[in-house]
Amino acid sequence: MATMAEVGHTRRIRAAWASAHDPAAGVSRCARIAAFAVPFTVLPSSLWRIAACTFHAPITRGAIDYGNAPSGLPGVPLALYVILLSIASELLAFTAIGLVTTWGEVFPRWIPVLRERAVPKLVATVPAALGAAVLTLLWTWAAVNLSLGRRIDGGPLTSNAPLSFDDWQGLVAVVAYAPLLLWGPLLGGVTISYWKRRRRDRAS
Repeated sequence: MATMAEVGHTRRIRAAWASAHDPAAGVSRCARIAAFAVPFTVLPSSLWRIAACTFHAPITRGAIDYGNAPSGLPGVPLALYVILLSIASELLAFTAIGLVTTWGEVFPRWIPVLRERAVPKLVATVPAALGAAVLTLLWTWAAVNLSLGRRIDGGPLTSNAPLSFDDWQGLVAVVAYAPLLLWGPLLGGVTISYWKRRRRDRAS
């Protein structure tokens, strides 16, 4: 039987979840769907990375030793790095939901000094617009290069490149990363909707 502390903890989690998803007034259904879709564009590639690099699932091409591969961060093994990268990617994608919920218009209570103050319109729209532009260009560039048999840096794909159209392992990776093409455009659409709504609210 759950203790009072466990019940209280569960209630706090539910309250935090509800607060994070509490829709703002005037949000269109399309904008809400687009915002909530953004984290799901990142999820497949995150799961693929964790499965391949952390749990060494046989879903990659070639004999890549992910267990001993460097992460690029001193002292951080690749297995841990991909988990941290995936969590960071999901948290970054989750910020799109703030553009259609109340915490994108009023700072939450847990933020010191700024709590319950109105979020300046530019504070939300400028980073979101820049992020949408960068993400759209980045993943479009990556997709074009892949279709031409090249890496994102323009170099030729090696025989053991994870993303490929040559076998099922490469196709699994392509399918996992393909939804990232939608991240930027979806975020851009939600950002435009947010800007119009805030401007309309201010004028009314």
